[in-house]
Amino acid sequence: MPTPAFPLYATAAAREIDRRATADLGGDGYLLMQRAGLAAWRLLLRRWPQAQRIVVACGSGNNGGDGYVLARLALQSGRRVRVLHPRDGGPRTPLAQRACTDYLAAGGQVELFPAPLDDADVLVDAVFGIGLEQAPRAELAALLQALDAAPAPLLALDVPSGVDAGRGSVPGAAVRADCTLQFIVAHAGLHTGAAREHTGELLLDTLDVEASLYADGAPAMAGLLAGPALRHWLPPRRLDTHKGESGRVLCVGGDHGGGGAVALCAEAALRAGAGLVGVATRQAHVAALLSRRPEAMVRAVEEGDALAPVLETAGVVACGPGLGQQAWGQALYRGVLASGRPLVLDADALNLLAHGPSAPADAILTPHPGEAARLLGTTTAEIQSDRFGAAQALAARYGCAVVLKGAGTIVSAPGRLPQVLDAGNPGMATGGMGDLLTGTIAAMRAQGLPAFEAACAGALLHSLAGDAAAAEGGQRGLLPSDLLPWLRRLSNPTPERESY
Repeated sequence: MPTPAFPLYATAAAREIDRRATADLGGDGYLLMQRAGLAAWRLLLRRWPQAQRIVVACGSGNNGGDGYVLARLALQSGRRVRVLHPRDGGPRTPLAQRACTDYLAAGGQVELFPAPLDDADVLVDAVFGIGLEQAPRAELAALLQALDAAPAPLLALDVPSGVDAGRGSVPGAAVRADCTLQFIVAHAGLHTGAAREHTGELLLDTLDVEASLYADGAPAMAGLLAGPALRHWLPPRRLDTHKGESGRVLCVGGDHGGGGAVALCAEAALRAGAGLVGVATRQAHVAALLSRRPEAMVRAVEEGDALAPVLETAGVVACGPGLGQQAWGQALYRGVLASGRPLVLDADALNLLAHGPSAPADAILTPHPGEAARLLGTTTAEIQSDRFGAAQALAARYGCAVVLKGAGTIVSAPGRLPQVLDAGNPGMATGGMGDLLTGTIAAMRAQGLPAFEAACAGALLHSLAGDAAAAEGGQRGLLPSDLLPWLRRLSNPTPERESY
């Protein structure tokens, strides 16, 4: 089942496509540079039509060359243009030197940084391109910090300077753009992790590069999943559908003090379309769960041995919300692993997995960065410095589908193209959201989707519901239960209602 996603590219692939595009234009890379500068200038005019004073910060490479082309076009339109570059950061590549020469020939001038930035109507960041892999050195860091502190809106060309376009990390100083215009390809790293804080609105201009140049020899690094993809996985149900066809989910968890977590998991599974949902939890939580959601079939399980008959009727098991890591949680976890059922593991089930036997190959793991670090025996900072690498390492080590949660959630599995969610918001960073996600993914699995597709569909549905709920009432104070009505609405996509 092909996944309906927009392609995202690694830095090496972006360079290869650029090389092929240049060759396709007879070897003159300046034609592409002029297209890039023109595309950026047109965007600036659309976004800030009243801007008269434009400051362009240019680096020494071809990204700086794009900035010189924009500066020349702005100058020729009658705007007041200032170009800045560091004292030792003049154009060094032949293309950037050619663009700078054309700008100077049009009457432009270049200033050395430091220089004032508070008189600009718009700032243009053309300092670094896609090649950044380490923190900028001191003088360039000072330039980026000055651009970031200036009051004018900022347009970044291709990549916000200071951001690693391939991994999404921000190793040092970096600008925060209001808008980033990517050239030729969409860069994978700009859609996940710390990069999300720096890109602003992300746009793409392919510069009229021929489509054939993308497919041959430069495969995508990942896919970008957005709302319309839900229709691919969630078609309308047949008129004679019965509840058994929609699957049986068993939610296992809720040690003392954790009953709310397993309740959220169960209700999410119901709202996302599972036909039958059971809960195995502590006796203390049974009454509250039945009162909150009588549709759930709740069983008290006080000993690990009591779980076996409950597991016999389960189609998919969601384990971890509120499970704990004490003797009770450990016993239930062992029973779940031995059941042979398709699994969705979260929270303390992941912490137990980090210290115990591996999960079955068709399981789905849903770690946040801290849990991912424990699973890989590393640090959260290392996970966040390369989220693509971490997601793929988890999938390889455990042989499972993995949902690495966070800004720009990544879904990975052995042999599959990773997928990045183009959905979700900071309001979802609150306790209980992961429990909701576990139940949502389990419902997708129960409705017949394979593990990787269930992970993609469930994670996307969950994030879209979070966006819809935030649009309705704001991000701050967003509760997991606020998503429940939206899980139902959005799990029934139509051409008119495919996202909020």
